Amino acid sequence: MNMPKVLILFYSRHGATADMARLIAQGAEQQGAEALLRTVPELQTIEANKHQAKLAQSGPPYCTEADLHLCDALALGSPTRFGNMAAPLKHFIDSTSSTWMNGDLAGKPAAVFTSTGSLHGGQESTLLSMMLPLLHHGMVISGLPYSEAALMRTTTGGTPYGPSHLAGTETDKAISEDEKNLCLALGKRLAELAAKLKN
Repeated sequence: MNMPKVLILFYSRHGATADMARLIAQGAEQQGAEALLRTVPELQTIEANKHQAKLAQSGPPYCTEADLHLCDALALGSPTRFGNMAAPLKHFIDSTSSTWMNGDLAGKPAAVFTSTGSLHGGQESTLLSMMLPLLHHGMVISGLPYSEAALMRTTTGGTPYGPSHLAGTETDKAISEDEKNLCLALGKRLAELAAKLKN
């Protein structure tokens, strides 16, 4: 039996969303899946060109439509931008028409995660809006059930729609223990669902 491939596709500007992505990957690997970390380039601005050059040298590879075709599950992550996903990730999603036309993602499990600067900075609206293109792709959306004890006790991030992180206005808050556990749980859940649906 081939191990399922869980694609963790994210955009991260200050590193918090990338930290969450690595935890989700770790959870997927603990469940026996192959985790594929992928990111997207900045949109083309003067500032972005500097940041993109740095990312291209040190970060995960940029996602391609081939990655989408080959994955068995997808976790989509972005910082919150006014209650929605960041433009670079939305730009990439908007370019996946051929994947949609081919039905490459249809029937595969998917989940979402986010990071915000403030506690009420639009975590849930961002997560819900990130689900919309995944539904159009025919994906099976998975959240986090309340059997995850951290959902009931968290005083930082964490929602039934997917993991979230309170990074603080200076983006200096570390991922809390509850946030970490929810990221790991999501990775395990996606890997488990992918294995069941794949086989």
